Amino acid sequence: MTLDKIIVIVGGFLGIIFTYWFFLMKKDKGVEVSDHVNVIIDGGYSPEVISVPQGKTTIINFIRKDPTSCLDEVVISDFKIRKYLPLNQKVSVEIKPDNTGEYIYSCGMNMYHGKIIVK
Repeated sequence: MTLDKIIVIVGGFLGIIFTYWFFLMKKDKGVEVSDHVNVIIDGGYSPEVISVPQGKTTIINFIRKDPTSCLDEVVISDFKIRKYLPLNQKVSVEIKPDNTGEYIYSCGMNMYHGKIIVK
């Protein structure tokens, strides 16, 4: 086996390992919430993952900093919530999850996503 073939095999193997690590081993950075949380919208949602207690009312304050028209709305379909988000204003959404699980929230075009984890 020649040196160029060995380099290609090793490079391919390292590429596979990197791809697996980057896409599949990435852990969600979540925030534990007791009463309320501020979610800043600026090129995405920050924090992206919110952990809330089951059966307790939680207020999520969305504050939109990004003027992109895609981000001018938030949709939490599992809770039947769709809210318009004016630029640089706080919009509060109140949820009271009865069941544990993971619930997705997104922009109006479903391009940006966040997650609510109910424990």
